[in-house]
Amino acid sequence: MRRRALVTACVAALQAWLAGSVDAEPSIGQFELKDLEAEPGEIEFQSQNAWSFGNPRRRFSEEAPGAFVYDDNSATKQRHALEIEMSLTRWFRTRVGIEYEKERLEDPPSPALADAYAPLELTEVALEGVVILKHVPEGGVGFGLLGEFEHPLGRGEMNSILFGPIVGTKSGPWSALLNVMLVHKFGSGETSAEGLERDDKWDLAYAAQLKYAFDPRWALALEAYGTFDRLGHTGEPGEGALAFGDHDQHRIGPIAYYTWRKGESGAVRGLGRLPAGGLDDDDAKPGGGGEKDDDVTVTLGTGLLFGLNGNTPDATLKASLEVEF
Repeated sequence: MRRRALVTACVAALQAWLAGSVDAEPSIGQFELKDLEAEPGEIEFQSQNAWSFGNPRRRFSEEAPGAFVYDDNSATKQRHALEIEMSLTRWFRTRVGIEYEKERLEDPPSPALADAYAPLELTEVALEGVVILKHVPEGGVGFGLLGEFEHPLGRGEMNSILFGPIVGTKSGPWSALLNVMLVHKFGSGETSAEGLERDDKWDLAYAAQLKYAFDPRWALALEAYGTFDRLGHTGEPGEGALAFGDHDQHRIGPIAYYTWRKGESGAVRGLGRLPAGGLDDDDAKPGGGGEKDDDVTVTLGTGLLFGLNGNTPDATLKASLEVEF
């Protein structure tokens, strides 16, 4: 009996380990928006950071003695991205970045650790490109396309590709942005103990912003971020998804932005990037003439995003730093 119990426990542990390699989490990325601005030769350093509070408790069930199935909801305590972006032309810019995360344990050894978190570690590298089809004119609408490849560094994780439209508009102090992204999981086709293929599903993610600039330094935005987990019946859901369903996440909240330009004695010109077409060429030059201003522009953003459903953390603190030079 002791030997049989030992064999049963080993088999259960192997099944749990294999099931953990079937990635079914909703695709939750950094809480940032992609705009439609690009100045040839401009380089920008970005630091995007988020801390989540009140994460939903993890559900689990005991399918067999000692064999537990856990839900696949994405839960992260901290997320930090470091990125370098370069505008190659007025119509194309690219970005490369790395991401650190403090994620919930993917494969807890027992239900007592179902809500435990792994240490903060490097989890992903990413490459992004934005094609600007139409710059945002004053009082008009601009369009672009976003494409991004994400490669996770952990064992059993799947690659992701994101692509979709960017829409922007501006009228006086008001501006708005909308990003809509299809997210596809793909990988090596490994299988779980039950013969399920890896979950190469499709998700739909969005990011939206409505912003009001009080002056060239200060602006306040209402931002929303979300993911619809698993469009239609795509992919091959693992045990967790079959037992507990999918996990849409939605957040919304106010974000304040402050911008200044190093070495500039007067007021800064605009918040973050200046809208293409929003200023005349002469306005982009100090004193209305001469060479383009080469000063460094720094933008800080911070605010609180509130969860809108039970799958989403109660609150997420967002903090960003962007340095243009």
